[in-house]
Amino acid sequence: MVKESIPKEGQSVQIQSYKHNGKIHRVWSETTILKGTNHVIIGGNNRTLVTESDGRTWITREPAIVYFHAEYWFNVICMFREDGVYYYCNLSSPFVYDTEAIKYIDYDLDIKVYPNGKYHLLDEDEYQQHMKQMNYPVEIDQILRRNVDTLQQWIERKKGPFAPDFIKVWQERFHLQKRMMEE
Repeated sequence: MVKESIPKEGQSVQIQSYKHNGKIHRVWSETTILKGTNHVIIGGNNRTLVTESDGRTWITREPAIVYFHAEYWFNVICMFREDGVYYYCNLSSPFVYDTEAIKYIDYDLDIKVYPNGKYHLLDEDEYQQHMKQMNYPVEIDQILRRNVDTLQQWIERKKGPFAPDFIKVWQERFHLQKRMMEE
């Protein structure tokens, strides 16, 4: 996976999640790019078709803003529900974009953040199982553990995608982008 370019604002791209062994894990059929730089990609999607590795498909239920960073080993999905914003944070490799899709390796661990700010680390059993099955190197484990700490600090300090202004700005941009595309 070679980073060849940067997706353009307004462009619709796929998101492809892989596992450490190189096998596809999950594909989101389209996400509208709201910001694309060498370091950060922010996108938005709503009612997007998702295909699982076993071929099962489902459609996302609510609008979401996705946040990818080239230097951190996590990405964040901000989901807008009636009772507030929920965050689903994937511990993953930093993204690459190769004109086909935004791509990353999913490393099983997740953090779910609720509208009240409480959060939980999820899927530690799955992480341990896959670490053995796919022989995650010790260095990857150390990087991921450091990034869990970084992510928890961001959540607690309301930094990056957890900042209230982030949500307002990008949700507004996503709605504006959608209206422009419909005209």
